[in-house]
Amino acid sequence: MPVREKLLSELAGEHDVGILLIAQMGGVPNELQLIIQTAQYDEAVQGLRERSGYIIRVMSVREHRLSLGLFGKLFFADEHPILLHHNEPLVQVHFEGQPKDVNELVLDIHQAHATTFGPWRELAQNINREKPLVNLLLSGSGLLGEMPKTAALRIAKVLEHHQMEAKLIGADTEKSKTDDHGRSTQWKLLGVGDSYFVALDFAVDTMGKR
Repeated sequence: MPVREKLLSELAGEHDVGILLIAQMGGVPNELQLIIQTAQYDEAVQGLRERSGYIIRVMSVREHRLSLGLFGKLFFADEHPILLHHNEPLVQVHFEGQPKDVNELVLDIHQAHATTFGPWRELAQNINREKPLVNLLLSGSGLLGEMPKTAALRIAKVLEHHQMEAKLIGADTEKSKTDDHGRSTQWKLLGVGDSYFVALDFAVDTMGKR
């Protein structure tokens, strides 16, 4: 069984847990190394039985959130709300007009943002913060914010639903998925409990391998 699949299989059961023991700089720039121990909860002894140790190389890390300790879930993903900021073009959302009910519009904007990003991104990361959102929307026109294309398209629909005009700048652009040598430029995600790592690739190996 490939090492990555073995690691995932050891965390798939109801009583399976992992422990993120160490996160350290790797041997090359922008590389992190994660030391992970898998274990299984044994009800008979009311404790954990160790299984295997793994090292994960996070290569060309671009963004991360780190919390050491016990975790119950680990996954690798090529598509995830966190990755939108890295793999999609950023689009400016401009608006014109005034809403009939600004409070309802604000709620709809928050809902559209939450539908796109879930708990992973805050609205403030994507919205123009030069003035409070209500004041901005009542100003008649302006830059609402800059955000990944998926979010921009959803916010534009919200504005149009409230009889306002939305103009998207940059929506026609696309990010190349490969470089000049044919290598992928798409960022990937590793989730480890409450921690996550955005990088170009991940390599999993067992501890103590000769």
